[in-house]
Amino acid sequence: MKCDWVKENIFLYAYNELADDARYELEQHLARCPECTAELKATRKFHSILAELPLEEPTPNLLAASRMRLQESLETAEQSGFWRRLLFDPAQWLRQVRFAPALASVIFIVGFTAGIGATYKVLSNSGGAAAVIPSSGQSAQASIAGIQSISQEPGSNQISIKYNTVSTQEAQGSLNDQRIQQLLLFAARNNYNSGVRMDSVDLLTQQPNDTRVREALIYALRYDSNPGVRLKALDGLGAYVKGDSRVRDAVLEALMNDSNPGVRTEALHLLEPVRADSSVRAVLQRLAENDQNAYIRSQARRTLAELPEFD
Repeated sequence: MKCDWVKENIFLYAYNELADDARYELEQHLARCPECTAELKATRKFHSILAELPLEEPTPNLLAASRMRLQESLETAEQSGFWRRLLFDPAQWLRQVRFAPALASVIFIVGFTAGIGATYKVLSNSGGAAAVIPSSGQSAQASIAGIQSISQEPGSNQISIKYNTVSTQEAQGSLNDQRIQQLLLFAARNNYNSGVRMDSVDLLTQQPNDTRVREALIYALRYDSNPGVRLKALDGLGAYVKGDSRVRDAVLEALMNDSNPGVRTEALHLLEPVRADSSVRAVLQRLAENDQNAYIRSQARRTLAELPEFD
């Protein structure tokens, strides 16, 4: 066994994540290699130093953004050979599970959870009781696996939302219903389906006076990967550019950094009522000088030309 291989896997060994057969080989190598033994000591010392540091909790925005990027990556990623190995070479797959305790634990947990879910479904069906979303917003989001679909009854304020826990469930109510609002806010931030995010943001724009709704729209404008969703969020925020500095900052950020020309153009139009603001003027000056988009550059110059000069 080469030292290079040991050094590549020393962290897995220190964190007890190395397969049993590889762990045995690595320990045999450590017994006769002082250099790799010193590397292990340094790794364990580094681990102990990290363990003494306070554990920082990630912000909700960071968690939501990370989940969204992961879900979108899974949507676009090519299928791996995992299922092929499972179907056509089960013996090799079982050998991998045998020597990977962490993987075996995950499989056990998933199976155990699925069993509980099946039992819950049978009991709920036999008892005839309807499943309801918890009243607490935090516990509600914790129990939701994803939003499957959102629809509004034509000509009414009634919303129908199908959402997944262990099994698909459905909640119905008006746009003013707290459960419906919680699900819409969840869908706007976390759902992997861009169409569902679009529907959710579209409905949320009907109530932008709510602080939570406005924050969700700002979040969608900043982080959603779908330009249609970002445009919907802009539509809902437009009326608040003048009176809410957070909204104005988010629209300015979209104007400067958004990758979609349509989103940038709409952001530029929304800033018309506050074009005399010093922060807006500074951004317009920068865009007029060197923006790569010819339309944005010309519109910024036109807007600046119409503004009065400072004394």
